[in-house]
Amino acid sequence: MRIPEAEFQAMLARAAEEGARRALADVGLEGETAALDIRDLRSLLDCIRFVRRTAVQTTVHLITTGLILALLAGTVIKLRLFGGGP
Repeated sequence: MRIPEAEFQAMLARAAEEGARRALADVGLEGETAALDIRDLRSLLDCIRFVRRTAVQTTVHLITTGLILALLAGTVIKLRLFGGGP
């Protein structure tokens, strides 16, 4: 038995579409609101990435500021400007 190429492609497309719908339904992304749900998920992921990037930048900023303050404190102590001198 031989199936014509066009018919085989149509069957394959229907099977793929049905499989995709079933997979989306399994994860709860079905119906009219599926596209909106996916957009919301992508937006949430973008926000998480932004928060992570901001947290890393803030951490680097705090560490840099702490190092500069430690250097300044060391300089002040070294020059004996902080307390009674000899």
